Amino acid sequence: MRVLRVSHSAVVDAWRERERALTRSGVDVVLLSARAWDEGGREVVLEPRPGEQVTGVRTWGSHPALFVYDPVAIWRALGRPHDVLDVHEEPFALATAEILALRALRARLGGDAAPYVLYSAQNLRKRHPAPFRWFERWSLRGAGAVSVCNDDAGRIVRDRGARTVATIPLGVDLDLFSPGPGVRESPDVLTVGYAGRLAEHKGVDLLLQAVGDDPRLRLLVAGDGPDEDRLRRLAATLGDRVRFVGSFAAHGLADFYRSLDVLAVPSRTTPGWVEQFGRVAVEAMACGVPVVATATGALPDVVGGAGLLVEPDADALRGALVRLLDEPGLREELRDAGLERAATCSWTAVAARYRELYGAATGVAPGGRGAPAVPPPEVVLVAYGTPDLVRQALTPLLGKLPVTVVDNSSLPRIREIAAELGAVYLDPGRNGGFAAGVNHALAHRRTPGTDVLLLNPDAVVSPEDVLALQQAAHARPRTASVAPTQVDGDGRAARVVWPFPSPAGTWLEAAGLGRLRARSGRGTFVIGSVMLLRADALADVGGFDEDFFLYAEETDWAYRAVRRGWEHRQVPGVRATHLGGATSTDGDRRDVHFHASQERYVRKHFGAAGWAVARAGQVVGSALRGVLLRGAAGTAARRRLRLYLTGPLRAEAADRVVR
Repeated sequence: MRVLRVSHSAVVDAWRERERALTRSGVDVVLLSARAWDEGGREVVLEPRPGEQVTGVRTWGSHPALFVYDPVAIWRALGRPHDVLDVHEEPFALATAEILALRALRARLGGDAAPYVLYSAQNLRKRHPAPFRWFERWSLRGAGAVSVCNDDAGRIVRDRGARTVATIPLGVDLDLFSPGPGVRESPDVLTVGYAGRLAEHKGVDLLLQAVGDDPRLRLLVAGDGPDEDRLRRLAATLGDRVRFVGSFAAHGLADFYRSLDVLAVPSRTTPGWVEQFGRVAVEAMACGVPVVATATGALPDVVGGAGLLVEPDADALRGALVRLLDEPGLREELRDAGLERAATCSWTAVAARYRELYGAATGVAPGGRGAPAVPPPEVVLVAYGTPDLVRQALTPLLGKLPVTVVDNSSLPRIREIAAELGAVYLDPGRNGGFAAGVNHALAHRRTPGTDVLLLNPDAVVSPEDVLALQQAAHARPRTASVAPTQVDGDGRAARVVWPFPSPAGTWLEAAGLGRLRARSGRGTFVIGSVMLLRADALADVGGFDEDFFLYAEETDWAYRAVRRGWEHRQVPGVRATHLGGATSTDGDRRDVHFHASQERYVRKHFGAAGWAVARAGQVVGSALRGVLLRGAAGTAARRRLRLYLTGPLRAEAADRVVR
């Protein structure tokens, strides 16, 4: 595949690593960039490396949305053969309108008009004045695909006419930004770092206040900017606990990160500005440094479950920083999660996502020197009623991925929705539970041997994120299942990775020591509301155990996979929405099914003796919480105590008889 890429920001050598990685993967990239550009207050001149297919083009104007390229150079480049035109400028920018107008003119004169893709980082809903909003509408509606660096930008361009949108992170050089020895100066002192522009919207004053309120915290500030004098005055009362160390080039910045115990990103949102990515967070994570960031702009997308997110408030920042001193094992946990998150932002991973984007725009796999392409996964949705939720879950996948609906409720309305949305409809003729529904779909796969995405009716995920999950699943040879970061309808993050149930684990929970249980690695699994299963893992482990009617099916399958040498992972850079419990309104009945499945699981894997130990732990823990807790929490604990005194499986059987 041959790609013509236009990007004024590619004047910066480090940002051209994207094109170099694409070239290494087998994509032929021809790049046009500005001859010179003002980056962060200094002029950067294009200096191609030997062998790079990059050409500097004269530009007029200095604002990213208000400049144009030399039209002669663009016209000539458009006349050379290419399969995709990649315009790495905002959809509303003058330069974008110029390039697409020249492309349209070439097509009108009889030339080829290759599909084009666009880029956007704009995560504030701004109403652009005419003619810029016209440019934006026109460019988005004709785009074969759009890449964005944060999910909010993706939602905005979808609302304004884009069809295929992929969130692709800004890349990081993992050879440069890599972990150091991780030796702390003192176990009683936490070295906090900040790297970035010293401007009011970056929130450094909040960080100074947070550090100032706890003598165990010290702060190193890297960067410069218009707010530097004011920040130095604020820091004067803290003496040598705060040092301003100036700006660093890339190598110096990597060393700076390695000198820290934690990097803080305290940005605040203003009417005209919000974080669009937060590259420093990824760079620090790549160096093995935990990150504490405010939950503003794109930072929740970038940090995900790999760091601590707080409100843009000094007390909240201080509380999160102090946790790293006071909670044993938290720094190590965040370090491991951060390294995994940073790996998804490597230039190799970014290039792979762009290759997928180009394939989506052209309808042709990009081809290259890597491993053969993996066929897209088949989406399996097991339904029991709730046709409106089924439609909501399937609509984003319409025409993008093969979908199979297994209808345990045999509802004509669900059959109609499946047919309308182009999904295969399967009616097993009985409600055998979720596990049986999954197995029914596996036995009737459209293409045997493909990966499978299990999707709950009350969950929503984009096709681009499904493909990103699949890529992550195949990035490691023994990954059996992967799941995205999940948020509820209000955007609150939900826990995705859980330790396997065990008799010993039950007693740790009863003693209030649940934090000591595994939070990643071979002792954990990912929940099945949105979960991609590798085809070769399915072939090795087999299908789901149909004795599990509802809940713990994926736990049992995951445990069997681990015993055969597989692992399970969350992919922080991919997100899905899961309403949780939306397919059922009877909370008490759900609890009975859940704990009955836990009993079934423990009996299966630990025997009757193991269940007796686990049951005793649940009884003791529930009794203590029922006495010590007040309100709804105490009521729930006493209800659980009664359930375990009866026995969850016995209670479930009695419930079925009654109903």
